[in-house]
Amino acid sequence: MVGRKIGLTSEAVQRQLGVDIPDFGVLFDDMAYADGAAVPMSRLLQPKVEAELAFVLATDLDGDLSPATIRAAVDHAVVALEIVDSRIAGWDISYADTVADNASSGLFVLGSTRLDLADFEPRDTTMSMTLNNEVVSTGSGTACLGDPLNALLWLARAGPGVRRTAPRRAGDPVGRARPDGTRARRRPRDHHLDHSRAGARHRRGSFRGDH
Repeated sequence: MVGRKIGLTSEAVQRQLGVDIPDFGVLFDDMAYADGAAVPMSRLLQPKVEAELAFVLATDLDGDLSPATIRAAVDHAVVALEIVDSRIAGWDISYADTVADNASSGLFVLGSTRLDLADFEPRDTTMSMTLNNEVVSTGSGTACLGDPLNALLWLARAGPGVRRTAPRRAGDPVGRARPDGTRARRRPRDHHLDHSRAGARHRRGSFRGDH
């Protein structure tokens, strides 16, 4: 296990999936792909791609938590792509389904450009996603529980059992918070997908249809 994730952080996505709270899951090392790497479709069922902010921790998140301790614990943020997936046909999922399915986790790509919280505010982040050089969606940080750092706080507080058995540790990529709207389906003949934040390098993924 190399990190943790939170999903369903915008009201729009919660309404779309018929839930009213976020979900959470874990990230494994075999889920990670390098920037620009080809992602084999044979590893996926019905993928969708989301633009994310990923927070990497400098200190553990455990014990008493507050917005101030959350901010202080973050070493840096990176832009990221998450390829969500579902074992439930047609994405007809309930909250229990998505939690049982590891928060619909599939694969992910982390960016290499580190973003210091002293230099930007996650809630002010705007993102755009392009598919084969066409903008397919845009989103903003405020749509993620009001602030992506709020999503990180929610994840750190996500149930006493979660905190007791798996506190958030320094170095973990966590709280991968999706600005609302930045999701795209993989379609036949799609090849390259990118997203960017002002001042941050684009992330690119290549999808190879080798079912």
